[in-house]
Amino acid sequence: MRRLTLGLVPLALIVALDAQAPPAAQPTFRSGVTLVTTDVIPRDARGRFIADLTKDEFQINEDGQPQQVASFTLVHGGRVFNLLQPSAAASAPEGLVLPQRSRAAEQGSGRVLIIFVDDLHFEPEYSPHVKRLITQLATTLMHEGDLVGMVSSGPSYIEVPPTTDRKAIAAAASKVRGTQPTAAEIFKMLDTSKGPGDVRYRAQAAFQTMYNMVASLDEVRNRRKAVIYISTGYDFDPFADGRNSSDRIQGGRFAEPTRFMQDTENPYYKLGAMSADIDLHNYMRELTLSANRANATIFTVDPRGLAGVVDAGQYIDQSEWRTFLQKTQSSLRYLAEETNGFAVVNDNDFETAFKRIDAETSDYYVLGFYSTNADQAKRMRQLEVTVSRPDVTVASRRAYSLKTPGTPVQPVQPPVKPKKN
Repeated sequence: MRRLTLGLVPLALIVALDAQAPPAAQPTFRSGVTLVTTDVIPRDARGRFIADLTKDEFQINEDGQPQQVASFTLVHGGRVFNLLQPSAAASAPEGLVLPQRSRAAEQGSGRVLIIFVDDLHFEPEYSPHVKRLITQLATTLMHEGDLVGMVSSGPSYIEVPPTTDRKAIAAAASKVRGTQPTAAEIFKMLDTSKGPGDVRYRAQAAFQTMYNMVASLDEVRNRRKAVIYISTGYDFDPFADGRNSSDRIQGGRFAEPTRFMQDTENPYYKLGAMSADIDLHNYMRELTLSANRANATIFTVDPRGLAGVVDAGQYIDQSEWRTFLQKTQSSLRYLAEETNGFAVVNDNDFETAFKRIDAETSDYYVLGFYSTNADQAKRMRQLEVTVSRPDVTVASRRAYSLKTPGTPVQPVQPPVKPKKN
């Protein structure tokens, strides 16, 4: 399985200063201090976006300590209406590598959208459906001034640098090829100390791809950054009971009641599954920390839609299938909700969901501040954004983390297959 050099793709976002941009005033640099930005979406009691708030009506607290708003941007309908430059801003606005500069790009508006196609985690039969979803995304989400890139985690080999051309995104959809093994194929895999076959390797490859991509988005400022994450979710130890049973056709889990009851009484019951769940949580947590650090929102999309019963030919009982669905969908919810996004799971109305994503990423404020906490050992910082105006609810990221040396997600190696005698 070829690993894509995805770290280079998002770097096309980060760029080069525009040679034609007007010179700005000489900035005052703050040594060792980084501007922290966060997207904020205030709504009234009827759920409508409020576009007339002022900087003084916002209050940012980091670990309970009030912070001074240093930059303030309002984006409404995808257009920038107000901008307060921070005192330590760069000497010129950021530019973007574009095929052709549009008027919206000249004004600094538009979003940065990344479509992540986790083809390692949806079955081949879903490939035509995912192709249609991507085409629908290009039609529904892409607007003038938006930069949209697309990347896959596996053998679809999709690497579309950020572009304003929706035709390029739609054309790349033809390459989509899902490769997730079915339940019946998982039962035939060789069990290892870390679960069946290459299930964990596939998940690690997907997380490493996403981690590198999201980390590079940290360099993009004053633009809404969102990742459309197409995947069926993760389970490091799927169908554990069925895999360990000699009777897989009847489901396995209850085919040997004596063994099942004995395991239930065992204090080490499902210890391996617990370890797998902990490892999965650690990977997801590191990814959401990176996304929050980059102020990027993840919207997860499960191409299975409204999931029902499983085909009898998969040799698995319905109870174990429901457990698998619950775990994989929960992983998608976690990735989205921890980055202030939402998960499109158990839903066949993808068009409405995409319109909601469009609304969530078109109307927002971007607030920036310089943290008063100089302790670099305090990696995790809790954030709370409030508005003084009554009857206003605020959606914003709840935390961010400082960068640390090293790469938390280490390069993964494919599983070693036993040699045949």
